[in-house]
Amino acid sequence: MGPAFGRRLWIIVLAALVLTAILVFISGRGGTARVAVASVARENLSSVVSSNGKVEPVTPISLRVSFPTFVKRVYAVEGQHVKRGQLLYVLDDAGLAAELAQSRADLNMEEEALRVAKSGGRADQVAKTAAELQKALAMREQLRRDNESLTRLVAQKAATPHEFEENRLALAQAEADVQSLEKAKQTYVNQAQLDIERVTLLVEHARNQVQDLEEKSASTHGTAPADGTLYSLPIHQGDFVKEGDLLAEMADMHHVRVRAFIDEPELGQIDLNQAVEIFWDAHPDREWAGRTEVVPKQVVAHGTRNVGELICSVSNERLDLIPNTTVDVRIHISERPNALVIPRGALFIDGGKRFVFVVQGNRLHRRDIRVGIANPTMIEVLSGLQEGDQVALPGDVSLKENLRIRPVRTE
Repeated sequence: MGPAFGRRLWIIVLAALVLTAILVFISGRGGTARVAVASVARENLSSVVSSNGKVEPVTPISLRVSFPTFVKRVYAVEGQHVKRGQLLYVLDDAGLAAELAQSRADLNMEEEALRVAKSGGRADQVAKTAAELQKALAMREQLRRDNESLTRLVAQKAATPHEFEENRLALAQAEADVQSLEKAKQTYVNQAQLDIERVTLLVEHARNQVQDLEEKSASTHGTAPADGTLYSLPIHQGDFVKEGDLLAEMADMHHVRVRAFIDEPELGQIDLNQAVEIFWDAHPDREWAGRTEVVPKQVVAHGTRNVGELICSVSNERLDLIPNTTVDVRIHISERPNALVIPRGALFIDGGKRFVFVVQGNRLHRRDIRVGIANPTMIEVLSGLQEGDQVALPGDVSLKENLRIRPVRTE
Protein backbone atom coordinates (compact mmCIF):
# COMPACT_ATOMS: atom_id res chain seq x y z
CA MET A 1 0.00 0.00 0.00
CA GLY A 2 1.42 3.32 -1.07
CA PRO A 3 0.88 6.92 0.03
CA ALA A 4 -1.93 7.39 -2.55
CA PHE A 5 -3.98 4.58 -1.05
CA GLY A 6 -3.61 6.05 2.45
CA ARG A 7 -4.87 9.42 1.29
CA ARG A 8 -7.92 7.78 -0.29
CA LEU A 9 -8.66 5.93 2.90
CA TRP A 10 -8.55 9.12 4.93
CA ILE A 11 -10.82 10.85 2.43
CA ILE A 12 -13.39 8.01 2.72
CA VAL A 13 -13.32 8.11 6.53
CA LEU A 14 -13.70 11.89 6.54
CA ALA A 15 -16.65 11.69 4.13
CA ALA A 16 -18.31 9.08 6.34
CA LEU A 17 -17.90 11.31 9.37
CA VAL A 18 -19.38 14.28 7.49
CA LEU A 19 -22.32 12.17 6.29
CA THR A 20 -22.93 10.92 9.82
CA ALA A 21 -22.92 14.47 11.12
CA ILE A 22 -25.42 15.53 8.43
CA LEU A 23 -27.73 12.61 9.22
CA VAL A 24 -27.58 13.38 12.94
CA PHE A 25 -28.37 17.02 12.20
CA ILE A 26 -31.30 16.12 9.96
CA SER A 27 -32.53 13.58 12.48
CA GLY A 28 -32.34 16.19 15.19
CA ARG A 29 -34.33 18.62 13.08
CA GLY A 30 -36.95 15.94 12.29
CA GLY A 31 -37.64 15.42 15.99
CA THR A 32 -38.90 19.00 16.36
CA ALA A 33 -42.39 19.23 14.81
CA ARG A 34 -43.98 22.52 13.78
CA VAL A 35 -47.32 22.68 15.62
CA ALA A 36 -49.93 25.46 15.62
CA VAL A 37 -50.77 26.69 19.11
CA ALA A 38 -53.41 29.03 20.56
CA SER A 39 -53.53 30.93 23.82
CA VAL A 40 -56.20 30.38 26.45
CA ALA A 41 -58.07 33.69 26.59
CA ARG A 42 -61.18 35.36 27.96
CA GLU A 43 -64.06 36.59 25.82
CA ASN A 44 -67.85 36.81 25.80
CA LEU A 45 -69.18 33.47 24.60
CA SER A 46 -72.55 32.63 23.12
CA SER A 47 -73.55 28.99 22.93
CA VAL A 48 -75.37 28.31 19.66
CA VAL A 49 -76.77 25.37 17.75
CA SER A 50 -76.37 25.73 13.99
CA SER A 51 -78.32 23.86 11.35
CA ASN A 52 -80.26 24.29 8.14
CA GLY A 53 -83.96 24.92 7.70
CA LYS A 54 -86.76 25.67 5.28
CA VAL A 55 -88.92 28.81 5.09
CA GLU A 56 -92.68 28.25 5.28
CA PRO A 57 -95.70 30.59 5.36
CA VAL A 58 -97.58 30.66 8.67
CA THR A 59 -101.08 30.46 7.18
CA PRO A 60 -100.79 29.42 3.51
CA ILE A 61 -103.79 29.59 1.19
CA SER A 62 -103.90 27.18 -1.74
CA LEU A 63 -106.22 27.51 -4.75
CA ARG A 64 -106.79 24.26 -6.67
CA VAL A 65 -108.77 23.10 -9.70
CA SER A 66 -112.16 21.54 -8.98
CA PHE A 67 -112.75 20.09 -12.47
CA PRO A 68 -110.65 19.38 -15.59
CA THR A 69 -110.40 22.47 -17.79
CA PHE A 70 -108.07 24.94 -19.50
CA VAL A 71 -106.52 28.15 -18.18
CA LYS A 72 -108.22 30.91 -20.14
CA ARG A 73 -106.32 33.93 -18.80
CA VAL A 74 -103.75 34.78 -16.10
CA TYR A 75 -103.87 38.27 -14.57
CA ALA A 76 -101.17 38.13 -11.88
CA VAL A 77 -97.47 37.26 -11.59
CA GLU A 78 -95.60 35.17 -9.07
CA GLY A 79 -94.25 37.19 -6.15
CA GLN A 80 -96.90 39.89 -6.54
CA HIS A 81 -98.60 41.42 -3.49
CA VAL A 82 -102.35 41.09 -4.08
CA LYS A 83 -105.46 42.48 -2.40
CA ARG A 84 -108.52 40.58 -1.25
CA GLY A 85 -110.90 40.02 -4.20
CA GLN A 86 -108.26 40.76 -6.84
CA LEU A 87 -108.71 38.64 -9.99
CA LEU A 88 -105.79 36.22 -10.43
CA TYR A 89 -106.89 33.96 -13.31
CA VAL A 90 -109.91 32.80 -15.34
CA LEU A 91 -110.61 29.16 -16.27
CA ASP A 92 -112.62 27.91 -19.25
CA ASP A 93 -116.23 27.19 -18.17
CA ALA A 94 -117.55 25.90 -21.52
CA GLY A 95 -120.33 23.35 -20.92
CA LEU A 96 -120.56 24.17 -17.22
CA ALA A 97 -123.38 26.74 -17.69
CA ALA A 98 -125.61 24.26 -19.56
CA GLU A 99 -124.96 21.57 -16.95
CA LEU A 100 -125.83 24.01 -14.19
CA ALA A 101 -129.10 25.05 -15.94
CA GLN A 102 -130.18 21.40 -16.30
CA SER A 103 -129.37 20.70 -12.64
CA ARG A 104 -131.46 23.68 -11.54
CA ALA A 105 -134.39 22.41 -13.65
CA ASP A 106 -134.02 18.96 -12.08
CA LEU A 107 -134.05 20.54 -8.63
CA ASN A 108 -137.27 22.44 -9.38
CA MET A 109 -138.94 19.21 -10.57
CA GLU A 110 -137.91 17.29 -7.44
CA GLU A 111 -139.03 20.14 -5.16
CA GLU A 112 -142.47 20.08 -6.83
CA ALA A 113 -142.64 16.29 -6.33
CA LEU A 114 -141.82 16.81 -2.66
CA ARG A 115 -144.56 19.43 -2.29
CA VAL A 116 -147.08 16.99 -3.80
CA ALA A 117 -145.92 14.17 -1.51
CA LYS A 118 -146.25 16.39 1.57
CA SER A 119 -149.82 17.30 0.56
CA GLY A 120 -150.79 13.62 0.69
CA GLY A 121 -150.30 12.60 -2.91
CA ARG A 122 -151.75 13.74 -6.23
CA ALA A 123 -154.60 16.19 -5.61
CA ASP A 124 -157.08 14.54 -8.04
CA GLN A 125 -156.57 11.05 -6.60
CA VAL A 126 -156.85 12.30 -3.03
CA ALA A 127 -159.99 14.33 -3.80
CA LYS A 128 -161.71 11.44 -5.62
CA THR A 129 -160.99 8.94 -2.84
CA ALA A 130 -162.16 11.40 -0.17
CA ALA A 131 -165.45 12.07 -2.02
CA GLU A 132 -166.18 8.38 -2.53
CA LEU A 133 -165.42 7.69 1.15
CA GLN A 134 -167.80 10.43 2.26
CA LYS A 135 -170.52 9.05 -0.01
CA ALA A 136 -169.97 5.50 1.29
CA LEU A 137 -170.07 6.72 4.90
CA ALA A 138 -173.36 8.54 4.25
CA MET A 139 -174.87 5.47 2.58
CA ARG A 140 -173.77 3.24 5.46
CA GLU A 141 -175.26 5.64 8.00
CA GLN A 142 -178.60 5.70 6.12
CA LEU A 143 -178.72 1.89 5.86
CA ARG A 144 -177.96 1.58 9.59
CA ARG A 145 -180.92 3.84 10.40
CA ASP A 146 -183.10 1.86 7.99
CA ASN A 147 -181.92 -1.35 9.63
CA GLU A 148 -183.00 -0.10 13.05
CA SER A 149 -186.43 0.94 11.69
CA LEU A 150 -186.96 -2.32 9.84
CA THR A 151 -186.04 -4.29 12.94
CA ARG A 152 -188.91 -2.58 14.84
CA LEU A 153 -191.32 -2.85 11.92
CA VAL A 154 -190.68 -6.56 11.39
CA ALA A 155 -191.35 -7.12 15.12
CA GLN A 156 -194.62 -5.20 14.70
CA LYS A 157 -195.45 -7.12 11.52
CA ALA A 158 -195.36 -3.80 9.65
CA ALA A 159 -192.47 -4.88 7.36
CA THR A 160 -191.64 -8.17 5.74
CA PRO A 161 -188.54 -10.25 6.53
CA HIS A 162 -187.61 -9.95 2.86
CA GLU A 163 -187.31 -6.16 3.16
CA PHE A 164 -185.19 -6.59 6.27
CA GLU A 165 -182.88 -9.08 4.48
CA GLU A 166 -182.43 -6.73 1.54
CA ASN A 167 -181.48 -3.95 3.95
CA ARG A 168 -179.03 -6.21 5.78
CA LEU A 169 -177.28 -7.21 2.57
CA ALA A 170 -177.11 -3.56 1.42
CA LEU A 171 -175.66 -2.54 4.82
CA ALA A 172 -173.03 -5.29 4.62
CA GLN A 173 -172.02 -4.02 1.17
CA ALA A 174 -171.88 -0.46 2.47
CA GLU A 175 -169.62 -1.56 5.35
CA ALA A 176 -167.35 -3.33 2.87
CA ASP A 177 -167.25 -0.21 0.63
CA VAL A 178 -166.30 2.04 3.58
CA GLN A 179 -163.53 -0.35 4.68
CA SER A 180 -162.19 -0.57 1.13
CA LEU A 181 -162.15 3.20 0.68
CA GLU A 182 -160.59 3.78 4.11
CA LYS A 183 -157.90 1.25 3.23
CA ALA A 184 -157.33 3.01 -0.10
CA LYS A 185 -157.06 6.33 1.71
CA GLN A 186 -154.52 4.89 4.18
CA THR A 187 -152.55 3.43 1.28
CA TYR A 188 -152.37 6.90 -0.26
CA VAL A 189 -151.20 8.31 3.09
CA ASN A 190 -148.54 5.61 3.50
CA GLN A 191 -147.39 6.00 -0.08
CA ALA A 192 -147.22 9.77 0.37
CA GLN A 193 -144.99 9.28 3.43
CA LEU A 194 -142.71 6.96 1.49
CA ASP A 195 -142.68 9.46 -1.36
CA ILE A 196 -141.73 12.23 1.05
CA GLU A 197 -138.71 10.27 2.29
CA ARG A 198 -137.66 9.21 -1.23
CA VAL A 199 -138.19 12.58 -2.85
CA THR A 200 -136.51 14.40 0.05
CA LEU A 201 -133.34 12.44 -0.73
CA LEU A 202 -133.70 13.28 -4.42
CA VAL A 203 -134.15 16.96 -3.59
CA GLU A 204 -131.07 16.90 -1.34
CA HIS A 205 -129.03 15.23 -4.07
CA ALA A 206 -130.21 17.71 -6.70
CA ARG A 207 -129.54 20.62 -4.35
CA ASN A 208 -125.99 19.39 -3.65
CA GLN A 209 -125.38 18.95 -7.37
CA VAL A 210 -126.51 22.51 -8.05
CA GLN A 211 -124.35 23.83 -5.20
CA ASP A 212 -121.32 21.90 -6.47
CA LEU A 213 -121.77 23.25 -10.00
CA GLU A 214 -122.31 26.78 -8.68
CA GLU A 215 -119.05 26.52 -6.71
CA LYS A 216 -117.23 25.21 -9.77
CA SER A 217 -118.67 28.03 -11.85
CA ALA A 218 -117.57 30.59 -9.25
CA SER A 219 -114.08 29.03 -9.09
CA THR A 220 -113.47 29.73 -12.78
CA HIS A 221 -112.77 33.33 -11.75
CA GLY A 222 -109.96 32.86 -9.23
CA THR A 223 -109.71 35.79 -6.83
CA ALA A 224 -107.45 36.41 -3.85
CA PRO A 225 -109.34 35.39 -0.67
CA ALA A 226 -107.22 37.78 1.44
CA ASP A 227 -104.42 40.33 1.21
CA GLY A 228 -101.04 38.67 0.82
CA THR A 229 -98.10 37.67 -1.35
CA LEU A 230 -98.71 35.39 -4.32
CA TYR A 231 -95.62 33.25 -3.83
CA SER A 232 -96.57 30.46 -6.24
CA LEU A 233 -98.42 30.71 -9.58
CA PRO A 234 -97.47 27.65 -11.67
CA ILE A 235 -100.03 28.17 -14.46
CA HIS A 236 -99.93 29.84 -17.88
CA GLN A 237 -102.59 30.79 -20.41
CA GLY A 238 -103.69 27.73 -22.38
CA ASP A 239 -102.49 25.16 -19.83
CA PHE A 240 -104.67 22.08 -19.29
CA VAL A 241 -105.26 21.47 -15.59
CA LYS A 242 -106.68 18.38 -13.88
CA GLU A 243 -108.92 18.22 -10.84
CA GLY A 244 -106.80 18.88 -7.75
CA ASP A 245 -103.94 20.63 -9.58
CA LEU A 246 -102.42 23.64 -7.82
CA LEU A 247 -103.33 26.99 -9.37
CA ALA A 248 -101.89 29.45 -6.86
CA GLU A 249 -100.48 29.74 -3.34
CA MET A 250 -100.44 32.88 -1.24
CA ALA A 251 -100.02 34.03 2.35
CA ASP A 252 -99.32 37.03 4.53
CA MET A 253 -95.51 36.96 4.39
CA HIS A 254 -94.84 39.66 7.02
CA HIS A 255 -94.33 36.80 9.47
CA VAL A 256 -93.03 33.43 8.34
CA ARG A 257 -91.84 30.34 10.09
CA VAL A 258 -88.67 28.36 9.56
CA ARG A 259 -88.66 24.59 10.01
CA ALA A 260 -85.15 23.94 11.35
CA PHE A 261 -83.69 20.42 11.27
CA ILE A 262 -81.84 19.86 14.56
CA ASP A 263 -79.54 16.83 14.86
CA GLU A 264 -80.59 14.39 17.57
CA PRO A 265 -77.59 14.96 19.95
CA GLU A 266 -78.36 18.70 20.15
CA LEU A 267 -82.11 18.45 20.82
CA GLY A 268 -81.63 18.53 24.61
CA GLN A 269 -80.41 22.14 24.39
CA ILE A 270 -83.48 23.42 22.55
CA ASP A 271 -86.23 25.21 24.46
CA LEU A 272 -89.12 27.57 23.77
CA ASN A 273 -88.55 31.29 23.09
CA GLN A 274 -84.84 31.06 22.37
CA ALA A 275 -83.40 33.72 20.06
CA VAL A 276 -82.90 32.63 16.46
CA GLU A 277 -80.86 34.12 13.62
CA ILE A 278 -81.63 33.26 10.00
CA PHE A 279 -79.15 33.59 7.12
CA TRP A 280 -79.80 33.11 3.40
CA ASP A 281 -77.11 32.85 0.73
CA ALA A 282 -79.23 34.90 -1.69
CA HIS A 283 -78.89 37.90 0.68
CA PRO A 284 -75.51 37.42 2.39
CA ASP A 285 -75.69 40.91 3.90
CA ARG A 286 -79.05 40.27 5.59
CA GLU A 287 -79.99 38.65 8.88
CA TRP A 288 -83.50 37.83 10.11
CA ALA A 289 -84.46 37.56 13.77
CA GLY A 290 -86.91 35.13 15.32
CA ARG A 291 -87.75 32.94 18.31
CA THR A 292 -88.21 29.22 18.80
CA GLU A 293 -91.93 28.46 18.84
CA VAL A 294 -92.57 24.68 18.68
CA VAL A 295 -89.99 22.32 20.20
CA PRO A 296 -89.57 18.89 18.52
CA LYS A 297 -91.46 16.03 20.15
CA GLN A 298 -90.01 13.24 18.01
CA VAL A 299 -87.03 12.37 15.85
CA VAL A 300 -87.51 11.69 12.14
CA ALA A 301 -85.24 10.66 9.30
CA HIS A 302 -84.09 13.56 7.12
CA GLY A 303 -81.83 12.21 4.41
CA THR A 304 -78.92 10.56 6.20
CA ARG A 305 -79.62 12.44 9.45
CA ASN A 306 -81.91 11.82 12.43
CA VAL A 307 -83.38 15.19 13.32
CA GLY A 308 -86.06 16.96 15.30
CA GLU A 309 -88.08 19.55 13.39
CA LEU A 310 -87.98 22.85 15.29
CA ILE A 311 -90.51 25.54 14.30
CA CYS A 312 -89.21 29.12 14.55
CA SER A 313 -91.29 32.28 14.17
CA VAL A 314 -89.42 34.86 12.07
CA SER A 315 -90.17 38.51 11.28
CA ASN A 316 -90.10 39.25 7.54
CA GLU A 317 -91.21 42.88 7.31
CA ARG A 318 -89.39 43.49 4.02
CA LEU A 319 -91.05 40.39 2.51
CA ASP A 320 -87.72 39.17 1.13
CA LEU A 321 -87.73 35.68 2.70
CA ILE A 322 -89.41 33.40 0.17
CA PRO A 323 -91.28 30.17 1.03
CA ASN A 324 -89.56 26.84 0.34
CA THR A 325 -86.06 28.37 0.34
CA THR A 326 -83.27 26.68 2.31
CA VAL A 327 -81.66 28.85 4.98
CA ASP A 328 -79.03 28.59 7.71
CA VAL A 329 -80.34 28.69 11.27
CA ARG A 330 -78.46 29.70 14.40
CA ILE A 331 -80.21 29.16 17.75
CA HIS A 332 -78.80 30.98 20.77
CA ILE A 333 -78.77 28.57 23.72
CA SER A 334 -76.99 30.60 26.44
CA GLU A 335 -74.63 33.55 27.02
CA ARG A 336 -71.44 33.59 29.12
CA PRO A 337 -69.61 36.94 29.61
CA ASN A 338 -65.81 36.93 30.08
CA ALA A 339 -65.53 33.17 29.73
CA LEU A 340 -62.20 31.33 29.61
CA VAL A 341 -62.13 29.80 26.12
CA ILE A 342 -60.06 27.72 23.73
CA PRO A 343 -60.61 26.80 20.08
CA ARG A 344 -62.90 23.78 19.73
CA GLY A 345 -60.26 22.08 17.60
CA ALA A 346 -57.86 21.96 20.58
CA LEU A 347 -60.25 19.73 22.55
CA PHE A 348 -59.85 15.95 22.45
CA ILE A 349 -62.21 13.32 23.86
CA ASP A 350 -61.21 9.99 25.36
CA GLY A 351 -64.27 8.12 26.59
CA GLY A 352 -65.88 10.45 29.12
CA LYS A 353 -62.76 12.63 29.51
CA ARG A 354 -61.98 15.91 27.77
CA PHE A 355 -58.33 16.91 27.42
CA VAL A 356 -55.90 19.20 25.61
CA PHE A 357 -52.19 19.18 24.89
CA VAL A 358 -50.57 22.05 26.79
CA VAL A 359 -47.28 23.56 25.58
CA GLN A 360 -44.60 23.51 28.30
CA GLY A 361 -41.25 24.68 27.00
CA ASN A 362 -40.88 22.89 23.68
CA ARG A 363 -42.84 19.79 24.72
CA LEU A 364 -46.52 18.79 24.74
CA HIS A 365 -48.23 17.40 27.83
CA ARG A 366 -51.75 16.03 28.08
CA ARG A 367 -54.05 17.77 30.56
CA ASP A 368 -57.62 16.85 31.47
CA ILE A 369 -60.10 19.75 31.56
CA ARG A 370 -63.78 20.43 32.22
CA VAL A 371 -65.75 22.32 29.60
CA GLY A 372 -68.94 24.39 29.53
CA ILE A 373 -70.92 25.99 26.74
CA ALA A 374 -69.65 26.23 23.17
CA ASN A 375 -70.26 27.89 19.82
CA PRO A 376 -69.11 26.62 16.40
CA THR A 377 -65.49 27.82 16.95
CA MET A 378 -64.84 28.22 20.69
CA ILE A 379 -65.57 26.25 23.86
CA GLU A 380 -65.62 27.34 27.49
CA VAL A 381 -63.03 25.90 29.94
CA LEU A 382 -64.34 25.47 33.48
CA SER A 383 -61.18 24.00 35.03
CA GLY A 384 -57.75 22.65 34.11
CA LEU A 385 -56.35 25.69 32.30
CA GLN A 386 -55.45 29.28 33.09
CA GLU A 387 -55.54 32.41 31.00
CA GLY A 388 -52.36 32.67 28.98
CA ASP A 389 -51.70 28.91 28.74
CA GLN A 390 -50.97 27.63 25.26
CA VAL A 391 -52.71 24.61 23.75
CA ALA A 392 -51.80 22.70 20.61
CA LEU A 393 -54.07 22.53 17.58
CA PRO A 394 -54.34 19.47 15.34
CA GLY A 395 -52.56 19.55 11.98
CA ASP A 396 -50.23 17.42 9.90
CA VAL A 397 -48.43 16.09 12.99
CA SER A 398 -50.07 13.53 15.28
CA LEU A 399 -50.13 15.10 18.76
CA LYS A 400 -48.95 12.96 21.66
CA GLU A 401 -47.52 13.16 25.18
CA ASN A 402 -43.99 14.67 25.45
CA LEU A 403 -43.83 15.47 21.72
CA ARG A 404 -41.03 17.94 21.00
CA ILE A 405 -42.44 20.83 19.00
CA ARG A 406 -41.67 24.19 17.51
CA PRO A 407 -44.80 26.32 18.40
CA VAL A 408 -46.42 28.33 15.59
CA ARG A 409 -48.87 30.93 16.86
CA THR A 410 -52.23 31.30 15.14
CA GLU A 411 -53.76 34.70 14.56
